[in-house]
Amino acid sequence: MAFYDFDGTLVSGNVVTRYGWIARRHPSRLAAGWRYAKAWAWVPVWLLLDSFSRRLFNVVFFRQYRGLREDWLRTQGRELLEACIKREQFRFALERLNLDRKAGYHTVLVSGGLDFALEPVAGYFGFDAVLANRLQFREGIASGEIVPPLLADHEKALAIKAYAREHGFDLRLAKAYSDSASDLPMLEAVGRPVATNPNKRLRKAALARGWEIVDLTRSPYPVENPGA
Repeated sequence: MAFYDFDGTLVSGNVVTRYGWIARRHPSRLAAGWRYAKAWAWVPVWLLLDSFSRRLFNVVFFRQYRGLREDWLRTQGRELLEACIKREQFRFALERLNLDRKAGYHTVLVSGGLDFALEPVAGYFGFDAVLANRLQFREGIASGEIVPPLLADHEKALAIKAYAREHGFDLRLAKAYSDSASDLPMLEAVGRPVATNPNKRLRKAALARGWEIVDLTRSPYPVENPGA
């Protein structure tokens, strides 16, 4: 298996920019302006929360979706892919995925993003499966809460372990890709971790542990620790 994080690993966008795009498309012009302005006003708070805890950030951030209709949200996924995500993908993201597929890896997208936005992405990139967060809906309206478990930090590691058990895969033979030190538990859970476009903390950890490092803006092949 090869598990791939999404934001920062395969694309430059993130859940905040994605929500901003969705907010601006709200059917009500007044609601669209209010939601978009509120989103950007909160950016400093979200940056602070993310620096402290990715899980806490997700809990607070996804409240922005409160009050949105499920049927409308699910119509936005395909358009979001075409309008934003294809333009945000790193130059060699698809090539790296193709290398794993040709080598016989079962590829899984593992993201703290939302399922309605990532299901079209999974089809476009050719993933065999997707593990993502899901909004709770009550009578078709988003509550702003996530259906447990919320995928972040250690929960992503637990999710890939559960997936491996369910499908009979050996994690010692698996790869995992991520750009962020917040995903260290997921990377540590597999036999072949790959630090991908890593932030400073993750690069330091990868160099110390001899992990493979790739930069998908430059090449699909290792740029550091090529013998890992």
